Amino acid sequence: MSEDVAPEVRALRNLHDLITTVHSVQDLTEVLQTAVQGVVDVLGFRVAVINAVDAHGFVEAVAVAGDEDACQALRGRRMPLEEFTEEFAIADEWGSLRFVPHDRLPADVVSSWVPDVQPLDVPDAWHPLDALYAPLHGPGGDLLGVLSVDLPEDGMRPGAVRRQVLEMYAVQAGLAIHHAQERDRLQERVRLAAATREIIELASRELDLLKVVDLSFGPLRTGFRCDRLLIRVFDNDEPGSDGKSPGETFPPDLLEQLKARVAERHGQRTGEQQHGEPPDFLGIGEVVARACWQQARTCVVADVGDTSAEVLDRTSRETADLLLDAVDARTLVLVPLGDGPDCLGFLTILRNASAEGWRPAEDEAALEVGREIGRAVARARLYQRERHLVSELQELDEYKGEMIATITHELKNPLASIAGHVELLQDSAASPVSVDAIIRNVGRLQTLVEDMLLLTKIKDPHRPFVPALMDLSGLVIEVCELMTIQASRRRQSIDTSRVEPGVLAWGEREEIARMLTNIVSNAVKYTKEDGQVTLALHDGPDGPVISCADTGIGISGADLGTLFQEFDRSSNPVAHAVPGTGLGLAIVRRIVDRHGGEIFVESELGQGSTFTVTLPFPIEA
Repeated sequence: MSEDVAPEVRALRNLHDLITTVHSVQDLTEVLQTAVQGVVDVLGFRVAVINAVDAHGFVEAVAVAGDEDACQALRGRRMPLEEFTEEFAIADEWGSLRFVPHDRLPADVVSSWVPDVQPLDVPDAWHPLDALYAPLHGPGGDLLGVLSVDLPEDGMRPGAVRRQVLEMYAVQAGLAIHHAQERDRLQERVRLAAATREIIELASRELDLLKVVDLSFGPLRTGFRCDRLLIRVFDNDEPGSDGKSPGETFPPDLLEQLKARVAERHGQRTGEQQHGEPPDFLGIGEVVARACWQQARTCVVADVGDTSAEVLDRTSRETADLLLDAVDARTLVLVPLGDGPDCLGFLTILRNASAEGWRPAEDEAALEVGREIGRAVARARLYQRERHLVSELQELDEYKGEMIATITHELKNPLASIAGHVELLQDSAASPVSVDAIIRNVGRLQTLVEDMLLLTKIKDPHRPFVPALMDLSGLVIEVCELMTIQASRRRQSIDTSRVEPGVLAWGEREEIARMLTNIVSNAVKYTKEDGQVTLALHDGPDGPVISCADTGIGISGADLGTLFQEFDRSSNPVAHAVPGTGLGLAIVRRIVDRHGGEIFVESELGQGSTFTVTLPFPIEA
């Protein structure tokens, strides 16, 4: 047998079922939506909205249920909290509820949505512009949001019972929202901590900076709930650096997209699509990052929660707004990267228009990530410097070994010959052959020592350069005459008919003479008997041009690459058999460089060689 149930009892039963449902949901978004849907399904209103209060003094319609037009018009609406408090000030107090009759609203008020219904022609009928609010509080009394309801099913303003039910529901809904928000904040902290920990572990084990940056995109996207990122590391002037780089992005083509869209929007705003110069947002980012690093802060550019006023001037803020508009983003966050006192780069996080605002917990985590990536940059650069130094030390060690081997070889043979002939002199009367051998090998040792001393001298960067005007034509002829005796012993001829008279040069005469001597001496030394060495000199378009061509054994392509290195000896057995220190052409290159000139070699094995030296025009003619 059924029994009549009083409306109050039925309302309380419905309220109990609804509250049980709301408290059973864990996800904050589902809690909010379940709460407003319950108002529509159970409490008898055709529209319900929960406006959540954020940390920046705004309320946003985060959950809407009921009429489709109302859902589309109200969902995502954001307004200052003070607009609600202003309405509360003129409202009737129904317990904890606030009712604003339509005739009490200011004449200039603008509503986001007004239902297209006609009020009943009875007392206490609900008017489409009436508003009923239920503040949602947490356990400590803090305002979490406002539940607003509209269009009662019966078309009447709610009576005492429905008000009490709505009040009780608002209390329980506030508690449910508080618990859901606490869970959400805890999940946020766990998510951010996991992302930060992953980046810390990655930065501590990787020394390749590009790999650190590339692998950081995953945890950054997950931790900060964003889909677009830019990491830029400032230029590294250390040896071995790759030079200037605009940065790494996710997605990989983000930077190109940004530049293209910013240029397009800049052109639309200025009417200079063809000639307007778009702003340098990377350069602005560097300036802002350095300022933020000094203040241990981020820079947030957004319609809500903006913190850019202290670090962006008007022009920079316009550029940031242009960037957000160009890529349809709601929030831009710039995070400085650094280590110690040095700002080393910046991280830019872009969130689209549907994403949530930037939260304090995210700000703290972002600064920690910026410090960790900054440490990774510093470690990578230190590792790069160490590798460069190790490479230089290895080259120096190889050079030292080659030098010792060459000097040992070059000193060993003359000393052995001298020692042998000295023994002969001890056992017999002095032989002209032994004396000649001693003199010859002493000469080789003297040449080696002199070449090494000269090379050390001209390599000294602190040694002053004292040039003077000289007769280069006369100097070439003079050197060739000195080399004629050596050439005649091998029945070689030195042709100077192509040396033009009156060619002047600006330089140190002693060094230019040594340069010419080494070149001509090499030509004579590596040219077979009955061969020819041809000297030419003329004024070229950029200065004097000297060439020395021979009909000698030539130089292989492999040997041309190391020809001017110190202690370099040819891999050709024929050339290797000719005594030499391996310093002659190294000295030539040093002298040419010291005088601001250039040297070129053309040669083929077995076809002779041509050395060409160009010197700058003399300062005084």
